[in-house]
Amino acid sequence: MTHLYAPVTMDDRDAPGTEGMPRAATAIAVVAWGTAVLAVVLSVVARPPLDEGLWFLLVDVTVACVYGTVAAVILSRRRHPVPWLLALAAVGGGLAALGFGYRALAAARPGLPPLEALGALQGLAWVPGTLALFLVVPWLVRDHPLGRAVWGVVAGSALITLFLLAQVMVAEWAFSALVAAIVVLGLVTAGAVEVRHRRGPVAERNGLGWLALGTAVLALSFLPLALPWGLVAIPVWFTPVLHLASQAVYPAAVLVAVLRGRMWGLQLAVSRTVLAGLMTVALTTTYVVVTWLVTLVVPGAGFGQLVGAAVVAVAVQPARIALERRVHRLVHGAAATPEHVVRRLGSHLSVEGSADSLLNGLAADVGTAMRLESVTLRTPGVDHVLWGMPSGAPTVVPLRHRGEEVGTMEVTLPGGESLGATGERTLADLGNVVATAVAVTRAAREVEDARQRLARARLEERRVIRREIHDGLGPSLAGLRLGLRGARNLLDTDPAAAAELLGTLQDELDQRVDDVRTLSHSLLPPVLDELGLGAALEELAARHAEDGLTVRLHLDHGEVADPMLAAAAYGIVGEALVNVSRHSGASECTVRTDSSSGSLVVTVSDPGRGIGADARAGVGSRAMRERAEEQGGRLDIRSAPGAGTVVEAVLPVGVPSRA
Repeated sequence: MTHLYAPVTMDDRDAPGTEGMPRAATAIAVVAWGTAVLAVVLSVVARPPLDEGLWFLLVDVTVACVYGTVAAVILSRRRHPVPWLLALAAVGGGLAALGFGYRALAAARPGLPPLEALGALQGLAWVPGTLALFLVVPWLVRDHPLGRAVWGVVAGSALITLFLLAQVMVAEWAFSALVAAIVVLGLVTAGAVEVRHRRGPVAERNGLGWLALGTAVLALSFLPLALPWGLVAIPVWFTPVLHLASQAVYPAAVLVAVLRGRMWGLQLAVSRTVLAGLMTVALTTTYVVVTWLVTLVVPGAGFGQLVGAAVVAVAVQPARIALERRVHRLVHGAAATPEHVVRRLGSHLSVEGSADSLLNGLAADVGTAMRLESVTLRTPGVDHVLWGMPSGAPTVVPLRHRGEEVGTMEVTLPGGESLGATGERTLADLGNVVATAVAVTRAAREVEDARQRLARARLEERRVIRREIHDGLGPSLAGLRLGLRGARNLLDTDPAAAAELLGTLQDELDQRVDDVRTLSHSLLPPVLDELGLGAALEELAARHAEDGLTVRLHLDHGEVADPMLAAAAYGIVGEALVNVSRHSGASECTVRTDSSSGSLVVTVSDPGRGIGADARAGVGSRAMRERAEEQGGRLDIRSAPGAGTVVEAVLPVGVPSRA
């Protein structure tokens, strides 16, 4: 399986001065969960009547567990007022639940001490934290100074203090007015959060819509307490049910806003696999609770009750399965069904288009399918492909095709998320498809480069032929034509002069025939096809010897079966000898061939003046290099002024050419 790794950067470390308080976070979680569990145990033992008290017990236990966890998660990494206020709500909810549980147990077992102070916690402990959730916390969930919004924090704090005093002093005359003010300020707070969601800094908008909704629901849950008693008949479960409904969005909204926006320098990431698992557990728990409640409501007992529960289970099960699929798609995106994503990526390979458009389309599909922040494809020698804009350290996926690493894919996730095991497996599977596409695009580019090199080589050969014909053979033939015309004019008046002129023209014609033969040999000598590379090099050395350049041959290459490889080696030696003859000033040089290393190594060395520091590569040097690269090899030219030049070509044997 492809291994993923994420480079460690400074962004992954805590910023100086903002370290968390892990011990305090652990203590808060233990106290909140401990009091909640103890309250549930006491209530189960006491078996209180099914009334509104049990609804509020459920609310307090939920608040303790949920906000205790969220507060501990944030406070363990960063010091900030928000996690402390969430902790206040969690501990207050736990103590209120504990107060209810003990009061219920004391009522069921009169022998227990009354502990009025513990029982009073049921009505007081929840007040400051719960009210702070929708009157103060939403103003503080930001990554920039409060500014004029500080009045919201001040007003919320003042209302919380007054309400708590009214509770302690049992000031019923001020109770309804305070609750009405709390509801109004809560709705104003929700509106302010929604305005920030629509018009605030883009980096801070994540989660604010759900935070506004949770704040509004919490504020409206207090509405029955603000109405005059008996004015409107509101069910007793209205307030606790709205409290519970707010828990479905409010804590998650705070986490999303803080983690996704990387507020306060917090780089904590929650695994997508863990998130999907938690949501699935919540759905399953809801399914079980609904089934259990139906067994309580359905009349009768025994078989009839069992049948009713079975009917509900059958009716609810499809909805639960559909919701589970929805959860996985919500968390993992389209990658929750990898076969669909792979099919979509594979379709790009069959669509005509450029290599760049193919890679751009693949990067966009991977990013949108897996709900990523950015995707970057990096391949050697090619500009990288970027989709999205990375803001954190990337997760790097090596792209391998047939055992060869053809590049890397770097992905970043939105703030507060990590891939998890499922995401890593999916990304590795998609990486295999992307690797194939990268290999295809690289092969396409190599074919295009080879086509361009071949076109340049053909053009250069045509230029050579044109130059030889236009500058050499053409003028010579024109001169021969004029000479023949002059000889014909002399035949009647001076036969001896005509004969002498014809002899001269014969010599000139023989020279031109030799030039044409030399030109044809330089392009591709027949002896190369008939007798092989060794014989062709011997003939080439003999022709240069006629021009005064002594070529010493040391041939140890065995048999070269590939005609393209032999032609490339011959062409490189030919170009190198031309350079020696024209530029080195040497009267001798050495040509060596060797195939003992598994590659055909061709070396041409001379003791001439070498290549000057200001010399520029000419057509011959480029032609030699292109011939070597077309065979999958390389060319190395080593020279120093006054120390001669060495041209070495290494041509792999048995490797298909790229021309």
